Amino acid sequence: MANATSTKRGLNKLYPSAAAALEGVTRDGMLMAIGGFGICGIPEALIAALRDTGVKNITVASNNAGIDGWGLGQLLETRQIKKMISSYVGENAEFERQFLTGELEVEFSPQGTLAERMRAGGAGIPGFYTRTGVGTLIAEGKEIKEFDGVPYVLERGIFADVSMVKAWKADTQGNLIYRRTARNFNPMAATCGKVTIAEAEIIVEPGELDPDEIHTPGIFIHRLVHNPHPEKRIERRTVREG
Repeated sequence: MANATSTKRGLNKLYPSAAAALEGVTRDGMLMAIGGFGICGIPEALIAALRDTGVKNITVASNNAGIDGWGLGQLLETRQIKKMISSYVGENAEFERQFLTGELEVEFSPQGTLAERMRAGGAGIPGFYTRTGVGTLIAEGKEIKEFDGVPYVLERGIFADVSMVKAWKADTQGNLIYRRTARNFNPMAATCGKVTIAEAEIIVEPGELDPDEIHTPGIFIHRLVHNPHPEKRIERRTVREG
């Protein structure tokens, strides 16, 4: 790795910027797994840097495409995403427009199925059977097999070329801790990439994290970026009148 260094503390996976962390691993037509749920727990600095690379025709596996003009919504505006593998698309008008006009291909995947597809890819499992989606559009064109008289649909594991995830705290060896609901899809996405790049708000030295609190071991993380001041936008604010 270009900027990672071997020190007496072990392998330092920290890169000086999101742009530097993406050097040499992005290409047109790649499959990416990206953590986040709406705009919660998204690797915002890495997404912005990916936009700036100009890569195109990419397929993104992520719960949704965020909101217009933010998160993955930025990549829709620049027409860099060819296909989304998603569960929910309701908060992004540009996503809806591109889908309805045939500009964007969408593969719908139930949330639990999508999470398991990422986890399966990270575990080297090419496919698995699930009852979710049987008898619906989700199952069209997929193998159906009965177990004990019950039909199950075959789903494929996701093996991403690059995964991008967001953590709250990390050490320089890539051990990650997520914070509350921002954990969402990040642990699964982190495991299924040939190259996984993590973005973290707090970076500490090896040994400073309690091993029992680590959610993603550093073995899954290849590159690390420090983003100490994320925007943390609110997707939808609801207040009580009066």
